[in-house]
Amino acid sequence: MAVSTRGLVFSGAGHPLAIENLELDDPQAGEVLVRMVASGVCHSDLHVVDGEWERPTNVVLGHEGAAVVGALGPDSLNDGLSEGDLVVLAWTAPCRSCTACGRDEPWLCSAPDGSGHRLREEDARLRRTDGSPIGAYSGIGTFGEHQVVAASAAIKVDPRTPPAIAALIGCAVTTGIGAVRNTAGVKVGESVVVIGLGGVGLSAVMGAAAAGANPITAIDTSSAKLELARQAGAHRTLLADDADQATGADHILECIGLVETVELAIELARPGGTVTLVGMTPQGQWASFDVYRLVEDGKQIRGSNYGSAVPARDFPMIATEYLEGRLPLDLLITERIGLDHVDEAFEAMRRGDGVRRVVVY
Repeated sequence: MAVSTRGLVFSGAGHPLAIENLELDDPQAGEVLVRMVASGVCHSDLHVVDGEWERPTNVVLGHEGAAVVGALGPDSLNDGLSEGDLVVLAWTAPCRSCTACGRDEPWLCSAPDGSGHRLREEDARLRRTDGSPIGAYSGIGTFGEHQVVAASAAIKVDPRTPPAIAALIGCAVTTGIGAVRNTAGVKVGESVVVIGLGGVGLSAVMGAAAAGANPITAIDTSSAKLELARQAGAHRTLLADDADQATGADHILECIGLVETVELAIELARPGGTVTLVGMTPQGQWASFDVYRLVEDGKQIRGSNYGSAVPARDFPMIATEYLEGRLPLDLLITERIGLDHVDEAFEAMRRGDGVRRVVVY
């Protein structure tokens, strides 16, 4: 029996987002129906809304969410899920059969479960009241009150995890902490510089602190965010105009996605140091650097997609660390909002105001 629900539908850059009444089909084999409990408003969503990334239209937006399992599909490969489980939704649910998955790199999966934003007729589960299909962004569409998602995208976590925190684990937190742990491989006593202190950057600071990095330097244009970085574990903070004072670190993590800060990150790393690019620029942008100097200095540049994370491993681990008081993730939440205030959250993001707004259903 179809479920009546609501979702925030993206109809194209320059078109207003609209909350629509929708119908959700039952889950099929390998799927689960979930009731969303929280969704972060991520800068990646803003890239889509502002036309900086090309993405399909007629989809329920949102990709950073937590939910409660409502129903399992028939003969579902449900990965041990049960009705009532609290799950964090992964926007890349590994297929387990492609070349990348075979290399144990699920974040690079070429055909993730529920991929194509569920726009193909055989994948669509959401429909307008006239029967026309609506997709789900990244297969999970967390700006919808309910969704059908791949069972492999629903990762069970400790039910004591607050919904807003669980939602952020689905993207910003895992991206930042994973970049430190999995991509850069930061070790105890190594020096770390984090450029950009949004949800991802502050999570990277927390990850570096948990790894025993020393010193940790945080850089941003906002004094308020620098204060949050100190609370997150940074030993030193610098306004962007003073970034050259951070030269010579073992690890530089660029967490904004701006050409100028990518180029800055390469300059700041010590000879033999590692630059990890975490932030995502608009599509089609190019950075430049002195190739001779990079080679002569033996620096390394790494790209970090989704924190090089394995969601089934990393989501529950991060939730446990939060509950044990080792990760102060509450610092990331600027405001809890309703679904009808997402546009205002995007405006705040354009201004650089705050860290994360979280839709709480």
